[in-house]
Amino acid sequence: MTVSVLVPSSLTREAEDKREATRKLGYVARAATIFRADRLVVYPDRDGETGRFDGGFVNTVLRYAATPPYLRNEVWGMRDELEYAGVLPPLRAVSQTGSESNGSGSLRQGIVTEVGPEGRVRVNCGMQHPISLNVPPKMAVEEGERVTVRISSRRPVRAKLEAVPLPGLTIEQTDLQAALGREDAGVRIAASRFGAELTVGRLETLAGRVDRDGMTVAFGAPERGLPAILGIEASAVGAAQDAAGDGDDGVEPTADPGFDLWLNTVPDQGSEVVRTEEALFATLAPLSLRE
Repeated sequence: MTVSVLVPSSLTREAEDKREATRKLGYVARAATIFRADRLVVYPDRDGETGRFDGGFVNTVLRYAATPPYLRNEVWGMRDELEYAGVLPPLRAVSQTGSESNGSGSLRQGIVTEVGPEGRVRVNCGMQHPISLNVPPKMAVEEGERVTVRISSRRPVRAKLEAVPLPGLTIEQTDLQAALGREDAGVRIAASRFGAELTVGRLETLAGRVDRDGMTVAFGAPERGLPAILGIEASAVGAAQDAAGDGDDGVEPTADPGFDLWLNTVPDQGSEVVRTEEALFATLAPLSLRE
């Protein structure tokens, strides 16, 4: 069961400057982390990009934000896109620090700083110094590669490499159709003010399926929602929902075949515009509830 959050490359289109754009992306990464998303996917919206902060900028800042602080200098160095990286709020992801960061068994990201003889490597994983570790059989690593390290003791240091996916939030770039077509996409939800209103009854039936299958939730950009990005008339989304009514499992057919449900999670919004980072919190919070 996985959780994927999809945001457009035009996410920062209304930002007045690089500092504001960076801060906005930091809150997007925070929302994805708080609600334990496995993937934060940037999908292309070329028509909505303003040119100042395009998909490359969005992807770089999000990847930096998702990188553990102790690896950032070594991984990223100095880059123009990261001029205001200091305004990014810390993620403090439990998958990186561990709820008991000094306890046994916590997983951390590391980066290979040196490949030595006899199947040993030196890895920077946030300790005082890089540590020397054995490479597990059938696991090949190269200098500069990120790896997963399981820390069983910090004093004295006891750790080992694990041949498992890196802990923490993964940032990806792919098109919307490919993200929705993944085998582990789960319930595919389009967050839109034109979708079906999220009610207690709808959430009750939807929560069970999300808990079982996971979910993929897509968001639009400021002043450019998903209907505009997909070239779908907003009225067509509403008409499809009205014609369908509620299904037995709380998921309705939609105007776009890529989604299982168009969902309005702020049905009585008091502001003319709900920003994307605000929509993430408003949407992921109720969808994270259990039966």
